[in-house]
Amino acid sequence: MSKRSFQLDSPQPLRQEDSLDTKVLHNFLTKNSSICKDSDVLKIMQFPGGASNLTYQLSINDHDFILRTAPKGANIKGAHDMQREFNVLQNLSPYFPYCPKTILYCDNDAVLGRPFFIMEKVTGLIPRETMPIELSPHENKELCQNLIKVQVALHEVDIKNTPLKTLGKPEGYVQRQVYGWSQRYQNALTDDVPDGLKLQQWLTQNQTQDFPQPALIHNDFKFDNIILNPEDPTEIISVLDWEMTTLGDPLMDLGCSLAYWIEASDPKSLQNIRMLPTTEPGMMTRLELIQYYCQLRNIDIDDFRFYRVFGLFRLAVIVQQIYARFVSGKTHNPKFKHFGLFCNLLIDAAQQATHSKIKLG
Repeated sequence: MSKRSFQLDSPQPLRQEDSLDTKVLHNFLTKNSSICKDSDVLKIMQFPGGASNLTYQLSINDHDFILRTAPKGANIKGAHDMQREFNVLQNLSPYFPYCPKTILYCDNDAVLGRPFFIMEKVTGLIPRETMPIELSPHENKELCQNLIKVQVALHEVDIKNTPLKTLGKPEGYVQRQVYGWSQRYQNALTDDVPDGLKLQQWLTQNQTQDFPQPALIHNDFKFDNIILNPEDPTEIISVLDWEMTTLGDPLMDLGCSLAYWIEASDPKSLQNIRMLPTTEPGMMTRLELIQYYCQLRNIDIDDFRFYRVFGLFRLAVIVQQIYARFVSGKTHNPKFKHFGLFCNLLIDAAQQATHSKIKLG
């Protein structure tokens, strides 16, 4: 493959509300790790992407590391669990080669005010709203196929023989997810979003049985949580953001991934909230991705509609939880200002999706 120009993700100066105490962190690292000495200079920058946990770059001499922690004031049950994410990466790495190497976990609030962990920095390309490198239609299709292959590889990890076998309770997973996300939405309601009750009723009445073989599921598997090889940008070299990983229904995981997948033929309302480069020439459609997943796993599904609707609703809840924090003044990040509109569009898209059977045959 010939050399092409590309754009690496670059950290930015710290936002004021996300600032860290460099001196306190430096002292902690010198006493509790081998990556920093008293004489070393610690520089902290912040990656602007992401709307949940915060990601920082720690530069020490000529080495860069990643620090992950929750935003200040975040108290959403089941979210922002740094120890869970750290443990998943540490325990999964022998069985799944796409995990960044973990270095250190800290639950001492005296350091940053909340738990955090540090891992290696994997240098590569992250697809966001636009691709960081120009790909041909053929390469875009190959990248889509590789994305599904990596998700299949995760779902086919033999969890029974790993420390991850106690990570979650697969039995009753679908029912708990429908109920739990419905409750989270009601708890995060603001005056400018729909109550979602009709949609929640549809999900309850149409929920599927748990998949016969439960799997380790990422729960946020999408383009901007993967890292590509700059030398071959169709190759995935790492997967990020494991905070919501659990044991459950792999088709639910796929449905949640496809909630982010906006196609070129989708209405303008959805195009306006596209966050990933899924409309590039050669990118597979949602139906093609579902078919490819089922082909690789030899699965026969009569109708994927429930998983599609649930994925859109769950994304609406995540967006609304962030927007509720913005409305209440717990975060002042201006990019969250329009998340209420984002939530409205997702609820409407999910409601529309209830009327469209997704038949694979």
